[in-house]
Amino acid sequence: MKLTWLGHAGFRLEIENAVILIDPWLNGNPSFPEDRRDEAVKGATHILLTHGHGDHSGDALALSRELGTPIAGIFDLISYWEEAEGIEGIGFNKGGTVDLGGARVTMVNATHSSSIPGPDGPIYAGHESGYMIAGEGRVIYVSGDTDIMADMEWMGDLHKPDIGILCAGGHFTMDMSRAAYAAKRYFDFKTVIPCHYKTFDALEQSAQVLIDALPGIRVIEPVIMETIEP
Repeated sequence: MKLTWLGHAGFRLEIENAVILIDPWLNGNPSFPEDRRDEAVKGATHILLTHGHGDHSGDALALSRELGTPIAGIFDLISYWEEAEGIEGIGFNKGGTVDLGGARVTMVNATHSSSIPGPDGPIYAGHESGYMIAGEGRVIYVSGDTDIMADMEWMGDLHKPDIGILCAGGHFTMDMSRAAYAAKRYFDFKTVIPCHYKTFDALEQSAQVLIDALPGIRVIEPVIMETIEP
């Protein structure tokens, strides 16, 4: 298993027989090095979206066409894009599980909002979501954009993820201290990787609060385009 941060909430996940681009916002992402784009997307087999906001879905359509890869995500948005944009999609919903190249991806709840730009303002893009990704004997929880929620209790108990990729920048999502609270109360992570931070001034710039709050857990501050083997 290999995991590479693409900046903000984007990751490249190599697991089983899949190379999954999770929320790959590259064009216009101030933290992503443009000269490493080809390296970031090479060999991708799937695109996986947590919700419709442009800092998560902005490159999805272009990458799907360029790479010939399907986009997986909430049924409402994916089915709309299949009809309006002609892309190949894998639309499913919360509680559903799909097989992406041998990785078992289950959609779970998140609490945020979701829209895409329209000619007269934002267009509803289905519900925001997170994912439990199981493969190679591991389970990764991708929180998507969310705050703490009681659903995390049963999600942790049922899926038992050992790796947590947690939004933790604050302002739009939970911050480092809230992410630490969720990790301690609801999960038994061996590894935690924060994301959705550093990108803008409004977001937290360091994960030190998260690190200090989770002694005994491997908290990795990811470096853009440096591969992690959690």
